[in-house]
Amino acid sequence: MGNCNCFTNSKQAMAEIAPYDFIKSTTAVQLSGDPTSSSTLYIHFALLYKTRALQFVPSDDPQPVVQIGSETISGTRDMMIRLIDVKLPQPPLVVMVEEGGETAALVVKMVELQHRSMVWHLERMVRWSDDLVTRGGRRNGDPAMGSERMEVKKFQKSYSQLLEVMVEHAQMEERVVFPLLETAERGLCKAANEEHGRDLPIMNGIKEDIKSIAVLDTGSHDYREALRNLSTRLRSLLEHSKEHFQEEERDVLPLMEALELSKDQQLRVLEQCFNVMQGTHSDLFSSFIQGLLPREAMQYLDLIMSCKEEKLVASMIHRII
Repeated sequence: MGNCNCFTNSKQAMAEIAPYDFIKSTTAVQLSGDPTSSSTLYIHFALLYKTRALQFVPSDDPQPVVQIGSETISGTRDMMIRLIDVKLPQPPLVVMVEEGGETAALVVKMVELQHRSMVWHLERMVRWSDDLVTRGGRRNGDPAMGSERMEVKKFQKSYSQLLEVMVEHAQMEERVVFPLLETAERGLCKAANEEHGRDLPIMNGIKEDIKSIAVLDTGSHDYREALRNLSTRLRSLLEHSKEHFQEEERDVLPLMEALELSKDQQLRVLEQCFNVMQGTHSDLFSSFIQGLLPREAMQYLDLIMSCKEEKLVASMIHRII
């Protein structure tokens, strides 16, 4: 998913690049509705992908209304998104059946989308570390990044946030997804569990490496050498994570279909998964969503709205707009 970054300004700090940065439309769009309603916030979030000229008009009406030129759009959430896609086709937000898989277990969709976000963030960290190595302690010229040491601190914060998401993701699988599959057949998730056990020390080791780099003299030989080692370790983690995620999606997740859970059972499992990942879906939610393409982000919000209560959903979406 990092290929979306080709639309960004080459001078933009590596820390600030997100998949939807290429949105350039300045079509005037007005949205009115209850600012505390999850439906209004959902449409608001969708429109942020469509235009840089969005005007929001708060009202007491629980039904959001969108005005694009002379056309007024209202109705159900799904209907509004489809009509918005027709009027403002780029980037597309509607997930086609062949992409989303209408029959796929809800938890499978959630896990796969989390994989997409984590891979995108890992790729971003690798590119950022490569950039630090290339500059060897020199500033990148972006005032927003500050001094060399300040940039390393930002790098450290970004990795720590990614690490928290990855740890919570593993915990979610170990506490909810894998035990569910193990009830059908013991040993199904043995290899995946072992992978998690090997990965955590590696990820924590990278965190300690970054902490060490943050106190080294920028520009020194030790600093440059530590950056090169860090870049190598991050690249290795990225490749290993990609392989691990692909194996899960090929060998483990399809088995969820064989459990033949009812829709209500799927929703309960989905809610349990979200509950385990508290940090990801609160303070880190905005960062997590950045790693998804627009239609993927909307699909993830759909999953949340399917099993969470109105006030909680509204609070979560409010964090990212």
